[in-house]
Amino acid sequence: MLRGLYGAAAGMVAQQQRQEMLTNNLANVQTPGFKADRSTMRSFPNMLMAAMNVNSGPINQHQILGELSTGVYLQEQVPNFRQGDLEETGLFTDVALLQGVMPETENGQPGALFYSVQAEDGEARYTRNGQFTVDGEGMLTTAGGHLVLDTDGQAINVGGPEFTVNGNGVIVNAQGDIAGQLGVVYIENSLDLIREGSGLLSYQGADALPQAVGLDGVTYQIHQGFVEKSNVDPTQTMTEMMNAYRSFESNQRVLQAYDQSLQKAVNEIGRLG
Repeated sequence: MLRGLYGAAAGMVAQQQRQEMLTNNLANVQTPGFKADRSTMRSFPNMLMAAMNVNSGPINQHQILGELSTGVYLQEQVPNFRQGDLEETGLFTDVALLQGVMPETENGQPGALFYSVQAEDGEARYTRNGQFTVDGEGMLTTAGGHLVLDTDGQAINVGGPEFTVNGNGVIVNAQGDIAGQLGVVYIENSLDLIREGSGLLSYQGADALPQAVGLDGVTYQIHQGFVEKSNVDPTQTMTEMMNAYRSFESNQRVLQAYDQSLQKAVNEIGRLG
C-alpha cells in the first residue's frame, strides 16, 4: 500500500512540474524570439513481484507474478528551437533572424542560429530576440541593455536609431558608413545551450561557436522592421495544461483513497485487535 502512495505522489510531483513549465511557456507567448520548453517523462525502474511459499515442501518456492510500476518523474525540459513566425513592426531597431538551410547533424537534428550579445560578466551570450534598441552612446543593445556583438565579437556603434540592415546583417548608419555586421553564430547541437533568463542562453562547450557568415551549408536572412514571434502555440499549450491538471487530480484521488484505507487499517482494524 505504501508503494502505491509513493507512486501516486510521484505522479503528482511530475505533473506539477510539467504544469509549471507549460505556464512559463504560455506567459511568454508574446515574448519575441522565445522558444517553448518540452518535457519528457520517464518511469522509475519496475519491481519484480513474486508469491513466496506457494507450494508445501522442505524448500521454499515462489511464483513470479509480474512487474510493479514505482511511479514516474519529469526527466528533463528541453527547448524547442523551431523557427517562429515573423511579425512586421516597422521599427528600424527590430531585426528578425530567419533560418534557411541547415546542415544535417550527427543526431539527425538541424542546427540553430543565434545573435551574439555581451553579458554583464563580459562573456558572450546568445539570443533569438531581435527587438533591439540604441543606448545613449549610440551602441546597439538588447531590450535588457546587453551590447549586441558583430562578427568580430565587438560592440556595434550605430550612432542613432536610424540605420539600415541588409539581408546578411551588414549595418549602415545614417551617414552611409558601415557600422558592422551582426554576429550570427551557428550551433550544431542546440541542446548544449542553457537558459539564463531575459531571453539569453549560454554555451558551455570548450570551443567558440563559429560565425554563420560564409559557413558551408548554412543560409539565413536578416529582416529589418520585423521581429521573430514566440513559437509557443497557445491553443496546444492550454490543452496540455488541462491534461496535466486532470492527471494531477487522478493521482490525487488515488492518494486520498490510499490514505483512507490506511486510516481504517489503523483506527478500525487495530481497535478490533
